[in-house]
Amino acid sequence: MNITDLNQLSRRVVPAFPGWWAALGPGVVWMALAQGSGELIWWPYMVAKYGLTFLWLLAPACLLQYPLNLEIGRYTMLTGESIFHGFIRLHRGFGIFLWLLMSVSFLWFGAFASAGGTAMAELTHWPEGWSQRGQSLFWGYASIAVFLSAILASGVVYTLIERFMKLVALVTVVGLLSACMQSDVLATLPAFAQGLLGPVGEMPRPWDAADASKLLTAITFAGLGGFWILFYSYWLRDKGAAMAGLAGRITGLGGTEEAVLSDGFLPADEPQSANNWSTWSRFLSIDIMVGILGNLLTTLMMCLLAYALLFPKGLLPQEYELAVVQSQFFAVSWGEIGRLLFLVIAAAFLTDTWLATADAVSRIQADIVLTLFPESRRWPARKWYYIFLGLLTLITSFTMQLDAPGPLILTSALIGFIGTILFPVALYLLNHRLLPPHLPEWARPTHRPWLLGLSFVLYLLLAALYIGSVLSG
Repeated sequence: MNITDLNQLSRRVVPAFPGWWAALGPGVVWMALAQGSGELIWWPYMVAKYGLTFLWLLAPACLLQYPLNLEIGRYTMLTGESIFHGFIRLHRGFGIFLWLLMSVSFLWFGAFASAGGTAMAELTHWPEGWSQRGQSLFWGYASIAVFLSAILASGVVYTLIERFMKLVALVTVVGLLSACMQSDVLATLPAFAQGLLGPVGEMPRPWDAADASKLLTAITFAGLGGFWILFYSYWLRDKGAAMAGLAGRITGLGGTEEAVLSDGFLPADEPQSANNWSTWSRFLSIDIMVGILGNLLTTLMMCLLAYALLFPKGLLPQEYELAVVQSQFFAVSWGEIGRLLFLVIAAAFLTDTWLATADAVSRIQADIVLTLFPESRRWPARKWYYIFLGLLTLITSFTMQLDAPGPLILTSALIGFIGTILFPVALYLLNHRLLPPHLPEWARPTHRPWLLGLSFVLYLLLAALYIGSVLSG
């Protein structure tokens, strides 16, 4: 493919903005997925171990993803195409390279289902007589079965995902706020707030070199790092944002099948298009900030609780054990009922990671196949989606059996770093070089891409530090 391919797209009026309540959603899904995909584990761990030494890095790390989300969203909303379709338009070989990297990086995200199962096992201690590992796997597989059934029975799959993720986000925020309102926690708030501005005092314990990769991963993947960040394009697409409203949606077996287009459209140079795009453009910035600031808020609350309740006692839960230990946060405010509630929430925001990831990766795989191989369009997008959803379910059901897949997780992190470095460059070429000549003047980017350049430099530095820490360790 080359630049002339964009000339072949037909032009349509940008669809009207449906209203803020109807449009907002992808940012909340972004927030809810981020809650269970790492930072609610790594950041509280770093605070519990090192106090406020590194807390000041959290907000910049979250905000660093804003320019990437903005450019990802702009391409999808201006063309109705997925960001991967754009990468393939930029260069077919580059798109295939990213496709292969992404496919490898998502082979073992079934671990999130088993991690959620750990919380449910702690909650129920059932099936009786089973080992803790066996109980965790049982609940992990049970959650997968429930989610698959819900997808199959849904009308529009994205609508199911959005509603569930909104519920998880709401319950998590309300529960965390309640826990943070306790006097013991509030007493630490002034010192905690000071830690947001820079390191406070000396490091409370010697630095452990083994934590270097954890800290760098926490910074780089604050929010949705690596290939996870590309999911935002597909949520906007099925939400019907701007030109994506003309592309069609993936439906469940309970809904009427829609024609999902692979190729998109270009905005018609008409006053109505310009007016509609102006509102959609404001929506994009606000929706992204809802996700980023909402995720930052929940992560800060988890860190505050870790600082107030774990740090003074020297408690250092490892990885997904944190969900069980942090159930004590809710016990502070609500007693045993609170502890049980948190375990349910932990199970939800960990297993919803499996749900949202399985859905998004299946969309991406179907989209790429339909883009790269036109003959595959003999089958509708929904059929390809369900084929890949079935394959991913089988693969992750196997890989979640791996008790400690250290080398695989390390490989996944390294792949994610590669993607994070490449995305700013690719998005600059796509949105500031390839696409603008085909757009009306009012749809061309008005901002300078210096934020993308800053993201590229900082992520490159973080990747170098990460590789250095791995090699030295």
